[in-house]
Amino acid sequence: MLFVGIDVAKSKHDCCIIDSDGVLYTDSLRINNDKEGFDKLYNTILSILDSSEINKVKIGLESTGHYSNNITNY
Repeated sequence: MLFVGIDVAKSKHDCCIIDSDGVLYTDSLRINNDKEGFDKLYNTILSILDSSEINKVKIGLESTGHYSNNITNY
C-alpha cells in the first residue's frame, strides 16, 4: 500500500509519499494547486507503482475549505 499525505494551501500543496513498510519516497514534494501540479503528483505516484496497482494508493488531505476542492475533484 502507498500512502500520500497532502498539506493543502491556497496556491500550493506539500506532499509526502510513504509505503506500508515505512519506505519514504518523498517528504517534500511541492505541487501547484492546478492541473499541472496534480499531474505532477499523479506521475510521481505512477513512477513508484505499476499503473495496474493504482488501487493500492490511499490519499489523505486536510479539509481546508475550498482550497482542497480542486485536488479532490481531480
